[in-house]
Amino acid sequence: MNPRRDLQEWVGLPVYAQSVVEREGCTYFLAHSAVGKRLGVLGDCTGFWGERLGPNPASPLLCPLTAENAAALRTRLAWLRPQPLGLQKSAGCGDRLGLATPGHIRALRRVGGFAPILAQQSMRENARTSRTPQQVLDEAMWGIFQEGWREPWGADADHLKTLADVELCVAAGYTFYTVDPGAHVDNEAQTLPPQALADRLAALPWDELEDSLDGQRRRYLGHSFSLDGFDLRLDEVTLARAAAKYGRALAHTVRLYRHLASLTDHFELEMSVDETETPTSLEEHFFIASELQRLGVRWVSLAPRYIGRFEKGVDYIGDLQEFEAEFVRHAAIARALGPYKLSIHSGSDKFSIYPIVARCAGDLVHLKTAGTSYLEALRAIAEVDAGLFREVLHFARQRYEQDRATYHVSADLARVPADLPDLELASVLNLFDGRQVLHVTFGSVLDRFGPRLKQVLAQREEAHYAALEAHFVRHLSPFGSTRPALA
Repeated sequence: MNPRRDLQEWVGLPVYAQSVVEREGCTYFLAHSAVGKRLGVLGDCTGFWGERLGPNPASPLLCPLTAENAAALRTRLAWLRPQPLGLQKSAGCGDRLGLATPGHIRALRRVGGFAPILAQQSMRENARTSRTPQQVLDEAMWGIFQEGWREPWGADADHLKTLADVELCVAAGYTFYTVDPGAHVDNEAQTLPPQALADRLAALPWDELEDSLDGQRRRYLGHSFSLDGFDLRLDEVTLARAAAKYGRALAHTVRLYRHLASLTDHFELEMSVDETETPTSLEEHFFIASELQRLGVRWVSLAPRYIGRFEKGVDYIGDLQEFEAEFVRHAAIARALGPYKLSIHSGSDKFSIYPIVARCAGDLVHLKTAGTSYLEALRAIAEVDAGLFREVLHFARQRYEQDRATYHVSADLARVPADLPDLELASVLNLFDGRQVLHVTFGSVLDRFGPRLKQVLAQREEAHYAALEAHFVRHLSPFGSTRPALA
């Protein structure tokens, strides 16, 4: 029996072969119709809503890909529910269009060894793409169903800042929560004169921190902390600056963590301080992890602000030897005080540091990507619809100066070609400046061109998936072994 052929003959539509599942007397599959993808159900259709293909009650039910049908399918097929991934080496695959998951999965299958987070989007990105946390999770789930992925996967509620954001993502079923207390980091503490620093310390929320200045000093001063391969000491000034810089951020993280723990026990936590003005020193990393531990926070991943520049959509900018010398000690702290994973935020396209991260951190790494999938979607657009790509590029050039305001980027519009032959259009995405201009303008571009982009990508989905697969194999292969591409 050929389930795909039989189903296609019955429903009269192309069926995604890897989606076909027979379970407890029912058959589920994903088909492609003239009005988009449809979930097919044969057997008990309780909980599903759709159109039956004939008067016979045994005829297949074809269902639109709604939130209600997604929830019903998750109750039947357990592997379609996200789950905590623990300390497995992991990769976050952000998807601003809701169409990229099949391409991500194909890359994951080729490389192997990664636990994927296949639903990931920050609240800022949700606002710019006009999507909800539930939509992000559901769209990833449909891609997982389409590709027949049965391994564990996670869903990242990224860069959470408020209690309301936490509640929204718990209701949607997320399992990985990235707390972003960046607004509470005091970057000025790094350079404050002594009296001003003392004033900042005195003003910290000591009650929330369940601590006192004297208690903190007793724990850290005068001690040598033996870590994995080196010893660390904090002097009075270093401790004062670390506490002033991160004290309020720690209090905010604990507040969100405890609220989250009151709502669900099916989660894991990441703390992110990567979007700050100054790097996180080794002493500050040690202080943050020690204080989280003291306050009873359980976390699986931490994202410091590493030295060098992690600009969007381009490779690492900085001295690689200096990065490795410091990163190996960050990894030692993570092993000694956890173990927990070191998270690489703005991790897209940082090809020069991947071998260093893999060598120093081993499996204790979480690589977080987001905008690079959108850029590869544009690469596919350039190849299949040159006219649409030209419109997008022209508009992005107009929007760049305004849209760059919330990003740390350094692209120069003068170095982005304004007009190229059709066959060379995709080369813009190989340029530092071209990638950044297209990256940071995604919200404005999607406001104007979103439906057209999605329509073209849906019609030419194999070109889209191929671009994503090749790009993500390049991201993941420094961390694992790569299998040949399927014919």
